[in-house]
Amino acid sequence: MLQPKVTGVNALKDYKVLVEFDHRENREFDVSPYISGDWFGKLRDISYFETVRVTGNTIKWAGGQDIAPHELYDNSVLVWFAQN
Repeated sequence: MLQPKVTGVNALKDYKVLVEFDHRENREFDVSPYISGDWFGKLRDISYFETVRVTGNTIKWAGGQDIAPHELYDNSVLVWFAQN
């Protein structure tokens, strides 16, 4: 089965993001395990973390850090599903 397409993202508290998928699921993904080293460590800065945007079929930050769409879906928690 193909992974759903990312259609929206919002930065939340505690280094989490709310990711919207095209099949109307909204899932919460914890980015904190990724925040280490020079590349992803930049996400510790909250104002930088809040630059997250949808790019293509995934999310990306201003400096190019991204997370694979299958990781976003498979390692997130369902928040809600829109029926209609």
